[in-house]
Amino acid sequence: MAINWFPGHMHKAQKEIKEILPQIDVVIEVCDARLPFSSENPMITEIRGDKPLIKILNKSDLADPTITKVWLDYLEAQQNVKAIALTTDNPSVAKTIPSLIRKLVPHKDETGKQINAVIMGIPNVGKSTLLNTLVGKAKAKVGNEPAVTKGQQRIRLEEGLYLYDTPGMLWPKIVNESSGYRLAITSAVKDTAFDHDEIACFAAEYLIDAYPERLMKRYKFEDLPPREVELIEAIGRVRGCMKSGGHVDFHKASAILINEIRDKTLGAITFETPEMVEKEIVHFDQVEAKKIADREAKKLARGRGRKNKR
Repeated sequence: MAINWFPGHMHKAQKEIKEILPQIDVVIEVCDARLPFSSENPMITEIRGDKPLIKILNKSDLADPTITKVWLDYLEAQQNVKAIALTTDNPSVAKTIPSLIRKLVPHKDETGKQINAVIMGIPNVGKSTLLNTLVGKAKAKVGNEPAVTKGQQRIRLEEGLYLYDTPGMLWPKIVNESSGYRLAITSAVKDTAFDHDEIACFAAEYLIDAYPERLMKRYKFEDLPPREVELIEAIGRVRGCMKSGGHVDFHKASAILINEIRDKTLGAITFETPEMVEKEIVHFDQVEAKKIADREAKKLARGRGRKNKR
């Protein structure tokens, strides 16, 4: 599922970030701990260059702690990257971020020069809530809908340390189909941008493989349905989502599954691992390479055809 959702204020924010980047010392990216890859913005990697990056896996209380540890180790192994996991109910870890920023640019800290950091993240990832924790009061607008922050703001964190806040940014088109589904499951994009039934099927297929025991316990199944459609229909029957003629209301059953993932009724779940993501990247690269090769072959064939007509 390719999601196209790039409001005008996001395009404006992208331009503003590129303009201020020369004066930025440290980049902070807030990701969703449930999908650290799918919730990162590839534009940030492109525009930050070799500037130090603090990767924050936010909402880690909603994610599988074992897999979060795997992701932290994976990210820390990357050059010039520090990774930390934050929960929504433990502000003490968040308050260590200013000292971490200073450690990443010791040459500026030791000489007393002003340090500028910028904080970025996709919509609804908890960036504004984190910012409010850092400044100690509600300076950033907070909401449970994507795209609440619509303008850039500069905030003094400490003496000599400033933080630029930016609107949540999606990139123009989410080309990785699996990433699109995962973003939709976790409310990173507005519900109007996707079909509930498709998203529920994607989630169901993953949960059958990764968290079968959670499904068995929550819906009191004697046997776990082996396929996603059968699982959603079984959930519908358990929850009384029936229409006339004894048919399951698939849309209502799908909504139940999505809502119970989002509100943690099914427990702490992570929807991707580094190994899974690397395989997807390889597959995507292979598909793109084939598309390029096919286009070149067609061009060559057209060229030969024109030559033969002469």
